[in-house]
Amino acid sequence: MHYSFIRFSTIFVLAGLLFTSATIKSHPPKNNFTVIAYYAGGTKDIDQYPIEKLTHIIFSFLHLKGNKFTVDKKEDTLTIQHLVALKKRNPNLKIQLSLGGWGGCETCSQVFSTPAARQEFAESVKAVMVYFKTDGIDLDWEYPAIEGVPGHQYLPADKDNFTDLVQRLRTTMGNKYEISFAAGGFTTYLEQSIDWKKVMPLVDRVNLMTYDLTNGYSTTTGHHTPLYSTSVQKESTNNAVKYLEALGVPKNKLVIGAAFYGRIFENAAPENNGLNQSTKFKHGVDYKGLPEFLVKNKNFHSFWDSTAQAPYMYDATQKLFFTYDDPRSIQIKTKYALDKKLNGIMFWELNNDVPKGGLLDTIDKTVKEYSSTKTK
Repeated sequence: MHYSFIRFSTIFVLAGLLFTSATIKSHPPKNNFTVIAYYAGGTKDIDQYPIEKLTHIIFSFLHLKGNKFTVDKKEDTLTIQHLVALKKRNPNLKIQLSLGGWGGCETCSQVFSTPAARQEFAESVKAVMVYFKTDGIDLDWEYPAIEGVPGHQYLPADKDNFTDLVQRLRTTMGNKYEISFAAGGFTTYLEQSIDWKKVMPLVDRVNLMTYDLTNGYSTTTGHHTPLYSTSVQKESTNNAVKYLEALGVPKNKLVIGAAFYGRIFENAAPENNGLNQSTKFKHGVDYKGLPEFLVKNKNFHSFWDSTAQAPYMYDATQKLFFTYDDPRSIQIKTKYALDKKLNGIMFWELNNDVPKGGLLDTIDKTVKEYSSTKTK
């Protein structure tokens, strides 16, 4: 799940570019390792972060207005312009714009149900890209063909409609612009939402949301972003990667996800230090807020699941369970992606990190050390 505030204000809509009938596929896969930050902040927050350590920033989120891709308010316009200007600091940086997010794609199933609306959307995306001089779109429809936000429409036809949507985007935008999509990292999505064999040749990469695998609807504690499955918890990063590899999805189009936030669950019994216990979700904690949180909650003890390769904490006094990513798990995930020659690693979201000495720095250090050992 990708969370952001859904904002409805001044609507900026651009459209009107011609559709061509030629079939165009994605860019040839590159060997460069991508480090991708989703970013839901404003113009000021971004400047404190080491964007030189990123290959991509995905601004989150934009939404639909009718059938068109829109910028919701003036502040978003200014933020996008500011992100594009960051290329002066990092000339290789690419800026993508993301549609949707958790709760932000309420009309997607309906809008994308007709060829005319899909085409109108594709043309509006191209126009926005041209206007802002951005580098591509990321589709975060949660979710095609399966239930996402309670009450949001979803239909079996969403799966084929998503394929046609991506085809129209690629044909309309050509190879100049990148197309990616955020995919649920859990089995139901992987099996039912996407026609992988048809979609993957058209996109540059898929960003696997291998977090929130234990989420706000869960009734049993577990790791929300584990690298590996356990005997109790099947859903994991490696489980998603293995599933797509078995389908023949190119590894160099797979991006795994890391979480720059954690989840607190309450009323978790002390057995197994709160892991795999009956529970109810309480609230989230972003990584940069973790030190203050632990100062106020002094009874948490840290644990490491060697099978899942995931950290967790437990407060036996309050019966609170905390699942998150830390520098150790981030380093292991990054090395996993490098070892398997995946496209890269992404995370939600940059504004949750510590500007200096944070999790992005851990990713960057791991990539550089890995590259150094390979060149010796």
